[in-house]
Amino acid sequence: MTRSTLVLKTIAISIGDVTGIGPEVALKALASEAGKDETRYVLVGQFDLLEALNVSLGTKLRLAHEATSGISMYEPAGISAALKPAGNAAAAKAAMACLKAGAELCLAGKAAALVTAPVNKAAIINAGFNDFVGQTEYLSALAGTSDTAMMLLGTDERGRWLRVALATTHLPLREVAERLTQSAIERASVLAARACKQLALPRAKVAVCGLNPHAGEEGKLGDEEQKVIAPAVRACQKKGIEVAGPYAADALFHYVLRGDYDAVVAMYHDQGLVPLKMIAFERGVNWTLGLPFVRTSPDHGTAYDIAGKNVANPSSMIEAIRLAKRLSAQQ
Repeated sequence: MTRSTLVLKTIAISIGDVTGIGPEVALKALASEAGKDETRYVLVGQFDLLEALNVSLGTKLRLAHEATSGISMYEPAGISAALKPAGNAAAAKAAMACLKAGAELCLAGKAAALVTAPVNKAAIINAGFNDFVGQTEYLSALAGTSDTAMMLLGTDERGRWLRVALATTHLPLREVAERLTQSAIERASVLAARACKQLALPRAKVAVCGLNPHAGEEGKLGDEEQKVIAPAVRACQKKGIEVAGPYAADALFHYVLRGDYDAVVAMYHDQGLVPLKMIAFERGVNWTLGLPFVRTSPDHGTAYDIAGKNVANPSSMIEAIRLAKRLSAQQ
């Protein structure tokens, strides 16, 4: 099989923290999506846990150990995760091994895309990965690039979209202002515009949030808009990108949702993710822009409180798989 044929047909799914709902939503999503087309899937995780969960959930998937099957399993060497207690060190280490293995399949051309189930940052750090910030940052480092950005996208019940790229990601709020840079805003804006084109939207109109209330009130409530954000917007405009701002974030998302813009660049994590999850909590997808392979994930966490109860909603994982298929078909 040629590399191009394999890339167009194979999606790797790392199952995340097995003490959370990642394996459950992965299997439920595959039960919904597998067989609808020629896409092949590789579940990256522990064989015995996946097989037992497949039985207990009643998903009735035909799991195989061979890569030639519709749904195969790949187990990284040395993983041995226990299902309890929640967030235990063995599960966190296994989640990291699966994440790394899934990315390596993509980097080696053995998969077109990686869909990542949720992990728990605190558990991973407690397990000894002291520098871990998030899956986005980890995959960027593994791929050898810093030219990436996180985009969350989803639609409400009326079919209205929010597509939100982040200028900064996993930072304490008190550090955002000092670490927000013109280059980061430019990068997120450029990648957001490129994402609109990858999604085959008829235009790529990007709006940029301010950092401070009322976008700084002309410097009276902070000067980041004048010193950092506005220069980034002007630089992007000179590159031919249809971008505008900075705008007061409290009103901007209303205009984006009604269709005035195709994507928005938020300055920090919660500024962008609160409105996105408000309208698309069960359908939102996290897409890492700028990687040399497609990476998507559901927009929720490990949800330890409902793990093992067979009540987790797979909708976000289903949407993550669908977006991964759509994007990888363009490669």
